[in-house]
Formats: sequence, C-alpha cells, structure tokens
Amino acid sequence: MTLTSAQTADGVLLEGQRQRLIKSATSVGERAAAQALVAEETTLARENVQRTLGLLDRPSRSPVRWEGLMGRVYGLGLDEEQRAFLALVLSMVGMGSVSLAAVSDLDERRLAVMLRAIARLAGNDTLAVGTRI
Repeated sequence: MTLTSAQTADGVLLEGQRQRLIKSATSVGERAAAQALVAEETTLARENVQRTLGLLDRPSRSPVRWEGLMGRVYGLGLDEEQRAFLALVLSMVGMGSVSLAAVSDLDERRLAVMLRAIARLAGNDTLAVGTRI
C-alpha cells in the first residue's frame, strides 16, 4: 500500500479515499467541494474528518456523509482557518449558512483553493487562479 504525502498527526489520507470522495459526488456542488478538500489536504488528512465523512470503516461503495460534517464542525478540533474553509466547502453542497466574508479568514493557499472551487461550482474550467507577475 502506497501512502500519499498528505499526512498529519492524526492520520494519513490514502489516494483511494481521495478518489472515493471525488467519485462519490452526485452534483456539481459536491464535486467542487470534494476537489477543494482534496486540494487543501490538511483538513481531509485528519482521521476524525475522514471518519465523519464515512471514508473509514465503511464499504467503499457507501455514500459520503456530507451532513455528518455539518453537525460536527466545532467538535473536530480544527483551527479557526480550517473551520472557515470547511464551512465554505459545506456551503457548496448546500449545507449551513456562511457568509462569503469568511474568505478573509483563509491564508493565501486556501484562498486559491477556494477560488478554484468557486469557479468549478460556476461551471468555469478556463478561469486561471494564481499569482500575477
């Protein structure tokens, strides 16, 4: 079994779990949210987040439980920035109510991930998000 580079003190996110999360998407919003979580890496690498989504201890064909995250955002031990990112991601799947002003809590890397996710959510795959020189 080959492990990916996404690793935290809590656990390791396996490539199969990343693929399962993305493949389980049943809507544009779920796909954008899944891709954002995979791209951000640190939040999804936490074992308690994987378990809450149903990526652990469940058959690979079981649906991902987005609603499980909504009720546990504050109980997952995430820092403020990870919570803001997760709240924005959950809003893409229609869960929760978070102001777009939450992007002010994100660092540059997470902001770029979120901007790409918003473009995907809008059906735009040509918009470039990055640093201007």
